[in-house]
Amino acid sequence: MGESAARQIMDKPVFRVRDLGKVYRSGEIEVHALRGVDFEAPRGEFIVILGPSGSGKSTFLNIIGGLDSATSGEAWFEDHQLTALDEAGLTRYRRDHVGFIFQFYNLVPSLTARENVQLVTEIARRPMRPADALALVGLEGRMDHFPAQLSGGEQQRVAIARAIAKRPEVLLCDEPTGALDSKTGIMVLDALIKVNAEIGATTLVITHNAAIQEIADRVVNFASGTIASEHRNATRKPPSAVSW
Repeated sequence: MGESAARQIMDKPVFRVRDLGKVYRSGEIEVHALRGVDFEAPRGEFIVILGPSGSGKSTFLNIIGGLDSATSGEAWFEDHQLTALDEAGLTRYRRDHVGFIFQFYNLVPSLTARENVQLVTEIARRPMRPADALALVGLEGRMDHFPAQLSGGEQQRVAIARAIAKRPEVLLCDEPTGALDSKTGIMVLDALIKVNAEIGATTLVITHNAAIQEIADRVVNFASGTIASEHRNATRKPPSAVSW
C-alpha cells in the first residue's frame, strides 16, 4: 500500500453519523431521545461527552456501539452502515470492533482478573495475552486475585483490560468513574488515556463530571437529544491536574 493510500485510510472517520434520531414509544406517548444528530470521529481521538441525564448521550453511545437501533438517520463505522445491520450483524460488529466499559464492572466473581479477561480473548479475532492487557492498566501484580480481593478502581481497570484485550478499534465508556472517588477515578482515567495512546482505539467517554473534559482532544455537549456544542482543547491536562 502506498503512503497516500495509507494516509487516506488513517484520515477516514471511524464514525460518521447523519441526522440520527431515536424515538421511544409507550402507548401514545413518544419520547424523542435523539433528534437529528450529526457526528464524526477520526481514528484515535479521545472524546468526552457531557450532558445532563436524559440529554441523549447514552442512547447515542448505545446506537454507535451496536447495542440499540436508530429510528431514523444513518450511523456508519468505517464502511459498515450500522443502521442497516440485522441483529446478527450488530453482534459481529460488537464482538470484533468495540470495547465497552460501564459504570459497573460486571466481572465474574468466581474468576480471577486474568480469567475475566480471558473470557474475551477466547472469542476475539486477534487478542492480546490477558497478562499483557492487565499489565497495560497497571495490574501485573494482581492478575490472580478475585474481584472481591480488588478495590473498586482495580476492578474497573480489570474491566478496561477485558475491553481492550480484543484490540478494538473503538472504546466506548459510559460513566466509567461514576462509582469511584476522585483519587481512584484519576487512576482509571490514566489507564484509559494510556490505552488510547498505546492501542490507538478511538475513545468516547460519557461523564456527568464536567471537569473531566480537560483530558480530552474534543468535548461534545448533548442537550435535549441533540449536540448543543462541541470544541477542541488546545492542550490536554492529565487527570491528576483536573480540579475534581
